[in-house]
Amino acid sequence: MQDWQRYALDMVEDQIVGRDVRDERVLEAMSLVPRHFFVPPEYAESAYIDRPLPIGEQQTISQPYMVARMSELLQGKTGMRILEIGTGSGYQAAILAALGFRVWSMERIGSLALAAQKRLHDLNFDVEVIHNDGRGGYPEEAPYDRIIVTAASARVEAEWDRQLAPNGFLIVPLNVTTGGQRLLVRENLKPGFRNTWYDYCRFVPLLIGVD
Repeated sequence: MQDWQRYALDMVEDQIVGRDVRDERVLEAMSLVPRHFFVPPEYAESAYIDRPLPIGEQQTISQPYMVARMSELLQGKTGMRILEIGTGSGYQAAILAALGFRVWSMERIGSLALAAQKRLHDLNFDVEVIHNDGRGGYPEEAPYDRIIVTAASARVEAEWDRQLAPNGFLIVPLNVTTGGQRLLVRENLKPGFRNTWYDYCRFVPLLIGVD
């Protein structure tokens, strides 16, 4: 795709800065990661517009604003350990890696996990993709400074709480009674947790098991 960097810069200015995302590191990462490589070829021309896009297996890549917003809400620092639940195409994981985080990402659908791992490797993003049910987290590398869930969940899983480091943040689109989801940021104060609610949103559901 020719001139993708111009499209990426326009995306950042119009869709992300224009909606009050201000973290300069997030804005830079969003402008440098080639989003069109994370969608099927037939959607490459639409990769930088303000909408989610299908990536196969009834899954989607989130709209650019939501990726940026969740990345900003993590309030992460270089070198932090991040667990992502729901790799999908690998785009959110690539943004996290571009921010300088150490990233483990879980995907329940084998074909998506395999494709994402290859894509991230080919683009030189240091991310480990694990094919497994993300509801159980990934205790092998716990604790994590940040956990980000990129599918709609009915609850905060107990394993996510257990694998979150002291003073760590978890962000998850949680189902709400009014329909859709709302972003929940959950801070591990140890003992106890502090919950703060942010944007309303809509994600594909977090499903059980592996395929």
